[in-house]
Amino acid sequence: MTNPRPRSAPRPAIVIDEAQLPHLEALADGAMARMPEMADRLLTELSRARVVASGKLPADVVAIGRAVTWRDESTGKEQTATLVWPEEADIAQGRISVATPIGVALIGLPAGARFSWATRGGEERDLTVLSVG
Repeated sequence: MTNPRPRSAPRPAIVIDEAQLPHLEALADGAMARMPEMADRLLTELSRARVVASGKLPADVVAIGRAVTWRDESTGKEQTATLVWPEEADIAQGRISVATPIGVALIGLPAGARFSWATRGGEERDLTVLSVG
């Protein structure tokens, strides 16, 4: 008897700041020709997001300009970076673009969320958001 393949856990709920939504949508639309997979992922995430007024965005939710610490559950490695717009990205300075696979995966997630993420190399990883600040 074979064991059925485990089903992927549903993606955690996400929350987006209404002031950032138009820029995020424009970013995805503009990237459609150059990076269609990333653009499609971002649009998919935005379409399922709960959009809230800027003053109502919980402090523990990943958003542009906020630092986030996450753990790779397969390696135990923790990383911290600030999520930024593409033109502000500088990995050496700990600023990751929202227009990267990890940026798309993190946007809108609350601290404590656990999710699966596919690396650029196609490797599947389980990550947990530890803190947002």
